Amino acid sequence: MLSKNQEKLIVSLSKKKYRDKLKLFVAEGPKLILDLVNSGLKPFIIVCDKHFHYKKNSLGDVDPVITTESVIKKLSNLKTPQNVIAVFHQQNNFSEKIDINSLILGLDGIQDPGNFGTILRIADWFGIKTIICSTDTVDIYNPKVVQSSMGAIARLNVRYENLEEFCIKYTESQNIIYGAFTNGDNIYNTQLSPKGLIIMGNEGNGIRPEIEKLITQKLSIPTFSTNKTLPESLNVSVATAVICSEFKRTIGKRS
Repeated sequence: MLSKNQEKLIVSLSKKKYRDKLKLFVAEGPKLILDLVNSGLKPFIIVCDKHFHYKKNSLGDVDPVITTESVIKKLSNLKTPQNVIAVFHQQNNFSEKIDINSLILGLDGIQDPGNFGTILRIADWFGIKTIICSTDTVDIYNPKVVQSSMGAIARLNVRYENLEEFCIKYTESQNIIYGAFTNGDNIYNTQLSPKGLIIMGNEGNGIRPEIEKLITQKLSIPTFSTNKTLPESLNVSVATAVICSEFKRTIGKRS
């Protein structure tokens, strides 16, 4: 049976200060939870209702605590709760070395958890292992980020850094720092490198000026619409997908 203290713990993890203090985070749903376990993350508590079925040893060393659907609903961060919730230990990838001879993604002030989680999933899909986040980027263990990342958080090296300082240091590698802009060079007409740092900017303000001055190649995604009225730009997660796809497509053609 789930104790009141365990309930309070799970509820508290919706707030960043408790996630930081306890070094724990919440994930929901059987597919996501099993994916995180299979990717090497260790569960701390697993809570489920009687409808959750799993194979023996598929959840590590933790035996699920069976509770009611009403308790699951009370603990859930989702509008439509699923039948299992897990608390995981946060992983620390900061000791991993950054491969400067690869593509790296830099996020400048991404605020929307859904966008951030989707970007992590995109990076995972396209084999980009390292993500450098400005310190004001949304917390990777925010429940909405965790859900929308679909397990990618367990497979990526995500760091929070002073992005300007990181870019200055990165210039020593002589690799290109790319940036996504509405007025950059057409990405489809630009020769792209198999290594470099790709900066994606804040949803409303784009890339901040102090980062922009360090960018060596501005890129844009052209519109092919014939409509007279268009949105100012693509959603940042959509733009990230297009840019990552084009990098991998052109690199693949040359290899």
